[in-house]
Amino acid sequence: MSKQKSPWAWVPTLYFAEGVPYVAVMTISVIIYKRLGLSNTDITLYTSWLYLPWVIKPLWSPFVDMLRTKRWWIITMQILIAAALAGIAFTIPGPFWLQGSLAFFWLMAFSSATHDIAADGFYMLGLNQHQQAYFVGIRSTFYRIATIISSGLLVGLAGALQVLTRSIQYSWSLVFYLVAGLFIALWLYHNWALPRPAEDGEKTQKTARDIIREFWLTLVTFFHKPQMWVGICFMLFYRMPEGLLSKVSALFLVDSTKNGGLGLSDGEFGLVQGTVGVIGLTLGGILGGICASRDGLKRWLWPMVMAITIPDIVYVYLSCALPTDLIVINICIFLEQFGYGFGFSAYMLYLIYYSQGEHKTAHYAICTAFMALSMMIPGLFAGALQESVGYQGFFLIVILSCLITYLVSSLLKIDPEFGKKKA
Repeated sequence: MSKQKSPWAWVPTLYFAEGVPYVAVMTISVIIYKRLGLSNTDITLYTSWLYLPWVIKPLWSPFVDMLRTKRWWIITMQILIAAALAGIAFTIPGPFWLQGSLAFFWLMAFSSATHDIAADGFYMLGLNQHQQAYFVGIRSTFYRIATIISSGLLVGLAGALQVLTRSIQYSWSLVFYLVAGLFIALWLYHNWALPRPAEDGEKTQKTARDIIREFWLTLVTFFHKPQMWVGICFMLFYRMPEGLLSKVSALFLVDSTKNGGLGLSDGEFGLVQGTVGVIGLTLGGILGGICASRDGLKRWLWPMVMAITIPDIVYVYLSCALPTDLIVINICIFLEQFGYGFGFSAYMLYLIYYSQGEHKTAHYAICTAFMALSMMIPGLFAGALQESVGYQGFFLIVILSCLITYLVSSLLKIDPEFGKKKA
């Protein structure tokens, strides 16, 4: 009977559950630590290391397939995420808030990365091919909704609670307890709602040695593809400006004006970055997909390269003008995020292009590891760089780093027909 449950009963909530912890780890952690007085150097260093589980995700994904059903992994990871959220809520008001919260953020990061592996695999097992195509937009939409709620509404709620509690620690603690309760509810719901596909119960008779041998083979074939070094450089450096910008831009928006920031409240940040910015990012991504599917990746590569780099100049303007008009700030962030969404389409399509051929699923997983690494490495030193040169100087360096994006893009050789819609 459970096998007949409508995909509408679980696909939206599953991908909502996938989005919330990722945003908590990557975005909300930055805002919390800034409000609690950590330096930009420490914030970017500590939170950039949290990318590591997504970098090394391909190393343990074969064992997720081998050891238990994907349904079991989803359910288990969701209760672990709930425990991590509750742990952060418990430790933030305490004396060891930094050590405690970082430990639970690490638990959440590893649980979330494992949840991603299981959820994406379960999506293919729980739906037939037609349903997979039909629900691909639905899953993306609910992931975006999770992003808006997490980086928009939750940050705004924390700001509102600060007025009532007169305490940054207690306001964020209440928010994390709330989200922990939400995840317990999702855990209970998915225990009932997730189907039990027959294929998910089938376990192959592979040993750990067999899996390691297969993984080594996919690794060898990955590094023997045409234009391998060019491809890896593109994966690592195409998003170099964004890797520098991603965490420091959030810090700039909430930092006080005396430090060169815009001084936005948590509620204003939730509107600007978590709502308007996410809408711009989504619309840019949709347009990028439409353009590439019509004319192919090669035709749109350079417009996308310019779209992902040129709008970064809005941060130079914001850091020089320090506008107080929220409409102006929203327009600037919308333009930057729209350009990033449009330009990021080229990056994702190239990962698919590079992964073509034998072992394409495993090769794509390795590509996504390079994608996470491309954000992790610049983030490790972005805060220290910003504190040494100031926000204005830092954003000028970001603009100069766009030259690296242009360089690696110029080296690519792409089939003109790739991405075009076939008759």
